[in-house]
Amino acid sequence: MSNICFPFTLTITLPMKIAEPKPRFPLTLLLASLAAGVLLVITGCASMDASNQESLLVAAGFRARTPQTPKQHELYDAAPAYKVEHASLNGKSFYAYKYESKGVAYIGGEAEYQRYKQLAIAQRIARDYYTAAEMNRQAAWGWYGAYGYRTMGW
Repeated sequence: MSNICFPFTLTITLPMKIAEPKPRFPLTLLLASLAAGVLLVITGCASMDASNQESLLVAAGFRARTPQTPKQHELYDAAPAYKVEHASLNGKSFYAYKYESKGVAYIGGEAEYQRYKQLAIAQRIARDYYTAAEMNRQAAWGWYGAYGYRTMGW
């Protein structure tokens, strides 16, 4: 009887909603940045790069010296490489850093050593702040619409 009143059939097709895959990159990015952070901490705590340490020593006022006498060569060869060491000679206290690949030693007094420590601490704090900011930026990528493809109109 309904076919008599309405001789035609109306078919309505609703647009299908395609489920968007949930992005997995925030978790992957977070794990990758965490792994990179752990790697940086492990390598950063082991020792500073020699050229970086050299620039800190020069900025603190240490002077580069090449061993000249046989006694100086003997002391230079006995010193550990790439490490600031406290020493005293003829009642004078000083600090020395052996840069083995260049064949020089950086020599400084107490004031230079204290300045070197301050510069090294300031550099470590700056590096830690940078690492934390980078990890925060990477963790926030794609969250809350702050970053990512949704804000770019894609």
